[in-house]
Amino acid sequence: MFVSRRTEKPRPWMTLGRTWIGFRLFVWGCVALSASSVWGQVEFERAPINYGKGRTTDPVADLQGKIDSGEVRLEYDAEHGYLPSLLRALDVPASSQVLVHSKTSFQLRRISPKHPRALYFNDETYVGWVQQGDVIELMSTDPWQGEIFYTLDQEEQDKPRFIRDRGQCISCHASSRTQGVPGGLIRSAFVDRGGQPQYGAGTFTTDHSSPFEERWGGWYVSGTHGKMRHMGNVFSQSKQDPESLDREPGANVTDLSELFDVSRYLTPHSDVVALMVLEHQTQMQNYLTLASYEARSAAHHDGIMNAALERPSSYVSETAERRVAAVGDKLLRYMLFVDEFQLTDPVAGTSEFTEEFAAQGPRDSRGRSLRDFDLQKRLFKYPCSYLIYSPSFDKLPDAVRTYVARRLREVLLGEDESEEFAHLSRSDRTAIYQILQETKPDLWAE
Repeated sequence: MFVSRRTEKPRPWMTLGRTWIGFRLFVWGCVALSASSVWGQVEFERAPINYGKGRTTDPVADLQGKIDSGEVRLEYDAEHGYLPSLLRALDVPASSQVLVHSKTSFQLRRISPKHPRALYFNDETYVGWVQQGDVIELMSTDPWQGEIFYTLDQEEQDKPRFIRDRGQCISCHASSRTQGVPGGLIRSAFVDRGGQPQYGAGTFTTDHSSPFEERWGGWYVSGTHGKMRHMGNVFSQSKQDPESLDREPGANVTDLSELFDVSRYLTPHSDVVALMVLEHQTQMQNYLTLASYEARSAAHHDGIMNAALERPSSYVSETAERRVAAVGDKLLRYMLFVDEFQLTDPVAGTSEFTEEFAAQGPRDSRGRSLRDFDLQKRLFKYPCSYLIYSPSFDKLPDAVRTYVARRLREVLLGEDESEEFAHLSRSDRTAIYQILQETKPDLWAE
């Protein structure tokens, strides 16, 4: 059963420490740089994780190398700066555009309901743009380190340079809301007509399990969704009672031009399907990062103890096995959409996002893909996360990747018929298994 992840009303310390960069989606407060685990605390600034040290292999770092070598040149646009060229270079589709109007970025003075911040994403990279902003904000996925945060100055340069954040972003982007690792998240808040979140009313952290009525406060939403209602496109009318929202005017909006000047943006949309995918993807990536951190930390601890106790270096303790199993089960549950909110009406977006996202495949011999949408009762037709194809999954430590693959096979073959996977019908399991057998043949390789 879904439990709402609504925050408590903030204490004074929770409003301190606003980040100056990053993919900042309704997050505040400084938190410890650690990830909770069944063993204790994984301090990811230290061995074996060493977050923030050494070279990364995320898409933004790769692009910087191509810019430096002259292989890629970013073009400057008078209205949008480097944004259009940057999206092309990173293969981030403009159709992924979603718009957030709450004052929650470090560029908050330039953000309002009349001038929302635009966010764009693909499977590995997230780009934030503000009208006349000083910088473009980026969050990019390194399969070993998780999310890496950057800014790009919006002044024209011969060779633009991405500046990596050195700690201020993860003071907010590494908390229980991101599974305790450097990551992204989507937040929903009660926002007034000036774009100011009413933090006293609390907020929601949203993903694919969130009830529709708790989503997208502080966001614009374009698309249809029948009788279901959300918090987007409307504002709190009273500071004394910010939770009293009239959701009706914000429902089933297909044209945002009556709410603000859409001509300043690359597209006129803030597509509801793109928002739903973004909610799933950010937390799925966080679970992948957590699984990597936990498995590496467990192995690191075993290495220390093996040396101290003169055990073989390959010895794996029961404690390490339990840690891997615990984090592997968390990842598996999220990957298979356990507790996903069941749609009660069909959902449809307004942009080309749905078609473009699904077209990326890969597909089996029957033309089926994990990127195929359902949008009638649930998000995807075949509820197994498409990020199983990502470098972050492929580069998981062997212990946790093997564990998740084995457990996934047990579920899909019906060997595990526990209640938590009851949402998967026999036909669901068969289809997912067949798709993975053809499109990811090494998943169960001996």
